[in-house]
Amino acid sequence: MTAANVADYVESARRFLPDFAYQYLEGGAEDEITMTANRAAFRRIGFTPRVLVDVDAVDTRATLAGASAAWPAVVGPTGLNGLYWPRAEETLAQAAHAAGLPFALSTASTSLIEDVRRASDGELWLQLYVQQDRRIAESMMARARANGFTTLLLTVDTPVTGQRDHYARTGFTLPLRWTPRLLWDVLAHPRWVARVGRHGVPQLVNIAKSAGLGPGIEAQAAALSRQMDRSLAWDDLAWLRRHWPGRILVKGVQSVDDAVRASRHDMDGVVLSNHGGRQLDGAPSAMEILAGARASTPRGFELFIDGGVRRGSDIVKAVALGARGVLLGRAPLYGLAGHGRAGVDHVLALVFNELQICLRLIGCARIDALDASWLSVACDAHAFDR
Repeated sequence: MTAANVADYVESARRFLPDFAYQYLEGGAEDEITMTANRAAFRRIGFTPRVLVDVDAVDTRATLAGASAAWPAVVGPTGLNGLYWPRAEETLAQAAHAAGLPFALSTASTSLIEDVRRASDGELWLQLYVQQDRRIAESMMARARANGFTTLLLTVDTPVTGQRDHYARTGFTLPLRWTPRLLWDVLAHPRWVARVGRHGVPQLVNIAKSAGLGPGIEAQAAALSRQMDRSLAWDDLAWLRRHWPGRILVKGVQSVDDAVRASRHDMDGVVLSNHGGRQLDGAPSAMEILAGARASTPRGFELFIDGGVRRGSDIVKAVALGARGVLLGRAPLYGLAGHGRAGVDHVLALVFNELQICLRLIGCARIDALDASWLSVACDAHAFDR
């Protein structure tokens, strides 16, 4: 298959993966209203191009949480990636580094912090879930610091797992319970079995190491989800600061008010995010609150967004509304599934090429010159605030 865009890789991933794995990648919460709205928010925004501008060269460089990047994107944190390809996080980190981007490793990764660092000399960030036993999070932060990770993403939108109907439809559980239906699903995808399935169900090795757990996905999954610290509150950010001297971004902020609160609690920025529509169905998309958050938080407080970024033009729209950059979650995984490193490289190259084309067509030679005047919708401070 010759893929022309990210959507082509979606179809490729669907063919390669068993249904339970594809639905885990692609599915959202409940009726998937929020997941659909994430893409719709980008489609509602148009451009106001300038013409007769010298765009022979365009400058896409950005500084993301103090790190230089070739363009304003991060290969974002996603969990259980071993369902899609062996040594998935190492592969994603290597591809991100080759593209000049940071890579954020999930607490729910199937590769160790130490192995990802050995695989890549690039800029690495850690996404953190906090369990009831906070010593687990403290261990994970210490391991990341020892391996040169620079930025921490504290995810705050998952006190419980959202209602994901596709789990029931496909029979997805951790550990997998082998029913005739699930067995048929797997056997109907021999390429996946040959490449991924023969290694067995991937393990949540990062959480296992910091929690002192041995092999066994059931105990690991319990440590990740059922033992999540539901008491975590704003005052606990001081505890986080004591254990992480680098930059901290609060990920999962879904209102302007909470973005402001984060800025007042000594955070370096936030990721406006609804977890890709996988948690609360009916949550706002990041693009809907971005302009209001930018207007209400201090200069230098960094805003990132995720959810539904599929085109280079999406990145232009986000930066024009005040985002420092975007997190790419599902998009690289579509390339990873069935194609490995080559697929991730190509997805990132496609999005970067679209980004450059968009900048040239709107007449903007420097991405840091973007503001709301380049967009064809009302983008006053609270245009997207709910």
